[in-house]
Amino acid sequence: MAWVEKGIAIIIGSTLVAIGINLFLVPHKVLDGGVIGLGLIINYVWGIEPGKSIMFLSVPVFVLAWFKYRVYFYNSLHGLLVSSFFIDLFHFLGPGRHPVDSAWCSIIGGILVGLGIGVMLKYKTSTGGTDLVAQFISDLSGLNVGVLIFIIDILVITIGGFLFAKETFILSVLTVLSVGLATSFVTWEKQH
Repeated sequence: MAWVEKGIAIIIGSTLVAIGINLFLVPHKVLDGGVIGLGLIINYVWGIEPGKSIMFLSVPVFVLAWFKYRVYFYNSLHGLLVSSFFIDLFHFLGPGRHPVDSAWCSIIGGILVGLGIGVMLKYKTSTGGTDLVAQFISDLSGLNVGVLIFIIDILVITIGGFLFAKETFILSVLTVLSVGLATSFVTWEKQH
């Protein structure tokens, strides 16, 4: 029965991530961090669907997982495939004008993405990429996975900050803060 719960978590988490990205971030060309952010950069610059870019960029991490953390490979492969598919499936939501202010979209999109990632991490699965790297580091160090994801995300949006307008960078900071807080909220476990 645990595999059913994990499957439901992957579907719910992937749906939240896909809606957060496509309905709230893409219309304003806002970035998230991690591999998702890199996939969005590729989408904004070259027009390649972000889900496909995310899968391609996650290959090195999954090779490492295969050799060093096989359980994470198996647990996260489904999360990567489903979330990438959902991101591209819901990509039609992104184009066009959005009636909500860009700052609010950055926050709401970040919360949805963070909740989706958090739900998957709670069931020891992820969207792959830097979420998987953060999970490796968390297991080795005991640091909260949400905090680690936040640090990686800041690095990615800083790269994006050199490619896009200042407003995009500021909105992306709001998104990453929202993702980090929402992910930490879902994954936080009280220490005894």
